[in-house]
Amino acid sequence: MRTFLLMLATLTLSVLVSAEADKISFGSFAKSGLEGWETEIFKGETDYRIVEDDGQKVLQAESLAAASGLVFETEYDPTVYPVLSWRWKINHILTKGDSRTRSGDDYAARIYVIFPHWFFPKTKTLNYIWANRLSKEAVQPNAYTGNAMMIAVESGDEKAGQWVSVRRNIIEDYRRAFGEDPPNVGAIAIMTDTDQTKESAIAWYSDIEASRQ
Repeated sequence: MRTFLLMLATLTLSVLVSAEADKISFGSFAKSGLEGWETEIFKGETDYRIVEDDGQKVLQAESLAAASGLVFETEYDPTVYPVLSWRWKINHILTKGDSRTRSGDDYAARIYVIFPHWFFPKTKTLNYIWANRLSKEAVQPNAYTGNAMMIAVESGDEKAGQWVSVRRNIIEDYRRAFGEDPPNVGAIAIMTDTDQTKESAIAWYSDIEASRQ
């Protein structure tokens, strides 16, 4: 986790988004595959590939005691595009997963919103997770750092195997997590990781978009 945040803190922020668009699409899995997404490997490698599910091309992530992520560099003002939306699905949660401990810091599905700062200790992230044990809508610091806040947008196995739609207001979530207004977003990241628990998990992700409302 700490290595991931260090990498994110050094982003070049080379993709500046025009404020004229109604929404921002972070690539298109159906049209351009993984173009624009960069792989960051930590321990072993999660298998990310484009597959067809229910007639739509989506991202599939399969992890077996491994942890690697996909990062899409961007820069935009969350006050202009406050809503982040996507759909995701998992095969199951991790039985040993526990967001309160470092040994349990694994998730079948997770999306990061990164707010980089030139001074690394001030880099912050919102981690939207499909939680293993944390109650839905609960917020807590990551087991490694208080600058990464975990937000359980889904929890447990009740909806495993189903596509779930998510819409989050990142300004409201950032204020709730850190008690202040957010700076510009610097990147979006996806990670399905099981390196701590040594378990396996499969997740599917649709395109991720930021919009005005």
